[in-house]
Amino acid sequence: MKKLRKLGILTLSTGLTIGILAPAASATSLGNEHYSPAQIQVAQTEKVISKSELIKKFKAFFPQFDYLKDSEFHSGSGYQYPEDTTIRYDLHFQKKINGKQMYGSVSFLGDDLKIERFHYEPTNAVDALFPAKITKEKATEVAKAFLKNFPESKDYHLETNHINYYPLNQLLTEPIRYSFSFVKKQNNVPIPDQQIQVTVLGNGEVTEFYQYSGNSASPSYDDATKILPKDEIIKQMKERISVDLQYRVETNYRTGDTDVNLIYQPINNVIGVHALSGEWQLMNGFTPELQNEHKIEHIVTQPLKPKQTNISLADAKAFAETLLKIDSDKIKLRFDSIEERKNFNGQEVINIQYMYEYESGGSGTNLELDKHTGEIIQYHDIKEELLKERDNSKQTDKAISNEEALNKAVHYLKLYAPSYLHEYAMPIGEFYHDEDRGIYHFVFPRVANGIIVNGEQLTASISANGALLGLNVYQSDIQNWPSIDKVIPKEKAQEKYFEELNLNLNYVKEGYGKKDNHYHLVYSQVFQNNTSMYLDAVTGEWNRTNENDDPVVSHPWAEKELNHLIQAKILNVEEQKSFDANAKMTKGAALEVITKSITHFYDHYYPEQNETSHSFENIKPTHPLYQVIERAVTLGIIEKEETSFNLDEHLTREELAIWYIRLLGLEQAAKNQGIYHLPFSDAKDVKAENVGYVALAHSIGLLTANKNKFNPKQDVSYADLAVSVIRLAHETYEKGIQFYNY
Repeated sequence: MKKLRKLGILTLSTGLTIGILAPAASATSLGNEHYSPAQIQVAQTEKVISKSELIKKFKAFFPQFDYLKDSEFHSGSGYQYPEDTTIRYDLHFQKKINGKQMYGSVSFLGDDLKIERFHYEPTNAVDALFPAKITKEKATEVAKAFLKNFPESKDYHLETNHINYYPLNQLLTEPIRYSFSFVKKQNNVPIPDQQIQVTVLGNGEVTEFYQYSGNSASPSYDDATKILPKDEIIKQMKERISVDLQYRVETNYRTGDTDVNLIYQPINNVIGVHALSGEWQLMNGFTPELQNEHKIEHIVTQPLKPKQTNISLADAKAFAETLLKIDSDKIKLRFDSIEERKNFNGQEVINIQYMYEYESGGSGTNLELDKHTGEIIQYHDIKEELLKERDNSKQTDKAISNEEALNKAVHYLKLYAPSYLHEYAMPIGEFYHDEDRGIYHFVFPRVANGIIVNGEQLTASISANGALLGLNVYQSDIQNWPSIDKVIPKEKAQEKYFEELNLNLNYVKEGYGKKDNHYHLVYSQVFQNNTSMYLDAVTGEWNRTNENDDPVVSHPWAEKELNHLIQAKILNVEEQKSFDANAKMTKGAALEVITKSITHFYDHYYPEQNETSHSFENIKPTHPLYQVIERAVTLGIIEKEETSFNLDEHLTREELAIWYIRLLGLEQAAKNQGIYHLPFSDAKDVKAENVGYVALAHSIGLLTANKNKFNPKQDVSYADLAVSVIRLAHETYEKGIQFYNY
């Protein structure tokens, strides 16, 4: 077996992991999704750090907080992380100003109390709402000026391709936040695991800071003058890497619909190439060898019988009691709920919520079983970590071998998920071995018609002593797989890949433990200067995972507002060229913009939604705007007076005034229409019962008049709504009105 030099998990961020883990895979594919380092409280240290000392250090660095009293600060004892013995101290502060809470925190590192993390939420950031007081360009200058307070930051450079991915719709009632990432460079080469993150509000205030600089006090670095030429490495890659035909499964999380495409992508789990030696960088280290052909070997050649059939809730509980049993007098297992439901993937499952209770609290998660077979769909063991933390359980001195760990993984799959195995293959390429935590992570890819299914796999995590730490089954119900008749030839696909192949050079730390203090120079590959590209096997066109190129629209007086709504995922514009900002809005489209402007939406479809109640007969849980309409009803924007709601009817300015005033909680005042006078020449066109709504909407400044006309019967356009809904957001923020995600 070839010898591999260990590489830490942080190296995975330095480049594209080509193969079945990309583009659909992420950290979750490695079975590492539930891990976050636990804080270990330090009872006593040689040097005692007092609260007043922390406050003094904080105010010296942030003099703008001199107005805070010592009693408004809170601190705890020092703490450290399992892999890092450096002592840290946290200081929290909170103060009520004009009836609103201001709060924040700062984390200090080591005896010299170096600031590692800072977070602050002001009481009033109205100037940071859209349109923000400062632009992103000005915020960049603010962030750079802030970094000058840290002498060591001189070697950090702004990362220009930093992606601030935000999966939800951004609210208009929340401040604009500009996030920046600064990466340290050595010999003008980036060091990805040494970064500083800075967040600047739209009003110019720095509200977040975080510095990660690894665990090594005095790291060493490869000599950058000895790197191999980039052309030589590209030639090496072209000779040894080939693309493979794969299925790519995409799920629309709003509807639950699944789409399958054929793509070309390399299967080699290559992260990069050592820039000095030319060795291949795989998950577990550097190696001079690279497997050329990846033979697909099924876990089993024939379908296995299910574990059992149609288990009851009692059967599920009995199984869970055995699987989850913990060997400790200090920790007790408790079941919170056991219920039948459909999971996010449409499977009928038994979901078991459970908790391990101990003296100072508890930790819990869930176990998911296939209702029809009793097999595990989702399981993550938390017993081992709890026993280490709470019961002083010792870690295994000698870990099982790679081969033994793989055999254990297959054993557990046959024991707990046998009926799935004939559709999955043995791991291809390298698996990930976390030596510091003593965990082996295996990915078993799904195979259909002899082709790897990118992003659908079984995963199993095995401890150093051979115990099962995690098992997950992901499989979409796909009846018709696309035909390969019309795909472009492999040679053509490979040619396209190599035309776009480029390399990034980074310093990569070999392991992330305290003893691993050397950084290697590594070339990582990118295509079209992007790490998440893949080639459509039918069209031959490049596509990108997590496409985030928002269309930009133009308009004489609402251009900025419209484009902000698009970027904030509030307004959906599918085709830039065909979008007409002056087009009349339907009530359905308008409600979507209004509700998404003030509350978050989680666009994930869950099958049990089909069984939930609905306010209108024509808008059932499967309707694309179901969540929008139910949220509008809950917020009081629309009322359930009729059995149906006409989503396609155009919205008038008078109706919009009613919606806004209801949303602000002023409907009772608006109903006293006799006390209002409308100063418009077309006041007679407003219905008598709606005079109060229009008067209030106008006086607040949400809807304005044009040449002394309110035009109550005029249909609202996209441009009209974009401008007025931003005014609405400012009004709700300044009045302190909060809308919750019901």
